[in-house]
Amino acid sequence: MSNDFKQYNLSREILQALRDLDYISPSEVQHKVLPHALNNVDLIVKAQTGSGKTAAFAIPICENIDWLENKPQALVLTPTRELAVQVKEEFTNIGRYKRVKAAALYGKQPFRYQQDELKQKTHVAVGTPGRVLDHIEKGTLKLEKIRYVILDEADEMLNMGFIEQVEAILSHITEPHVTMLFSATVPDEIKSLAGRHLNNALDIEVHSEQQAPKIEHAVIEVQEEVKLSALEKVAVIENPDTCIIFCRTKARVDEVYDYLYDREYSVDQLHGGMEQSTRLMVMNDYKRGDFRYLVATDVAARGIDIDNISLVINYDLPMEKEAYVHRTGRTGRAGKEGKAVTFVTPFEYDFLAGIEQYIGNKIPIATLPTHEEVEAKSEAFDKKMQTRPQKKKQKSAMVDANITKLYFNGGKKKKLRAVDFVGTLCKIPGITAADIGIITILDTSTFIEILNGKGKIVLNAMKTTPVKGKQLKVHISTSK
Repeated sequence: MSNDFKQYNLSREILQALRDLDYISPSEVQHKVLPHALNNVDLIVKAQTGSGKTAAFAIPICENIDWLENKPQALVLTPTRELAVQVKEEFTNIGRYKRVKAAALYGKQPFRYQQDELKQKTHVAVGTPGRVLDHIEKGTLKLEKIRYVILDEADEMLNMGFIEQVEAILSHITEPHVTMLFSATVPDEIKSLAGRHLNNALDIEVHSEQQAPKIEHAVIEVQEEVKLSALEKVAVIENPDTCIIFCRTKARVDEVYDYLYDREYSVDQLHGGMEQSTRLMVMNDYKRGDFRYLVATDVAARGIDIDNISLVINYDLPMEKEAYVHRTGRTGRAGKEGKAVTFVTPFEYDFLAGIEQYIGNKIPIATLPTHEEVEAKSEAFDKKMQTRPQKKKQKSAMVDANITKLYFNGGKKKKLRAVDFVGTLCKIPGITAADIGIITILDTSTFIEILNGKGKIVLNAMKTTPVKGKQLKVHISTSK
């Protein structure tokens, strides 16, 4: 396998973005998918989470996007809101130098906000089935230019009861298009769905042993009433830099979070009962490394794209066998080693046996650390807890470094269009169309990304340069 992306004859803009994102060589799934996806072949791809599959479909779509077309050309369906946001960010990062505009569509965010975004030039729509179907039925998501449909985490959409909505969405897309289905498992219902909606699909399988699992698994028997103290013992012994503690219910997340917070752990929580804006803020803080321990329900098993989570603790045994794979798949990513510790009560061994049968091997039994073992490690644990976690490098840092987002205090109500801004900016000495990124025009304001480190040139020039005869206020935008 060649060790870089040049073998796929990608455009200069895509290759530059991949370099800035530190995508040096293709992963197994990217190596197998890219040649076929670039040639517009329908695909059924069996690959675990953490294998790099998002880039496997985002790269060819960004490569083949027609920038001039204003209506969405690609539709990506995901099971969770967090994953929709993550996939949208991947498209934005990979397509940044081609000015690819992606929109995320999901519940618990105002419909009007998304409706206004879809009125702008939008190349890629990423969303959860319910909200996407809502937009289609209300006529706010136009489908006549769709050339690509991606079903991401198809097995999870099946588990969450979304397949009927997925079928309804697919029935609305009548123009010829490429369909790619990505799934960790391919049960009969998914095969049936593929048979109805994919044409001569190529099957691609990425074997899980090739992807990540440098994961050490362990099961510890714990009585229900002593789980919290058991959790502390494991935390002290393992002393992870970054850890996710999975619980079965929102109430349990609150209980464990409160317990750890009161003991001054570097901790936050995530579950479906929280406001969507709060959930996204917690996810972003965790990705940045603002805290070490995340207590979460399974909503977090899909949508956390972090390469260096060193420990996963299943505080509650998952009731669905697949959830064990998705939870533990948060660690041991990108070739790094990880550990997964699972608590099991004496009454849960039947569930554990089902998980072991599903994953194809027995999980080693471990014993709870002794008081003496915990005492011996407590000083090192306390020392780490008193230091701030190391800030994690953001994937988009290099891509963002040369981009300045400018705010102008005029938009649609002043009859301003993208072409008016482009024409004005291109008259600035040293500025060409290649230096102008995504333009978002709202009713009373406009946001423009200036590429290639030329933001200051444009900012200074536009303080005295009118647009379509109107002198606008301009400053650097603080919004993402």
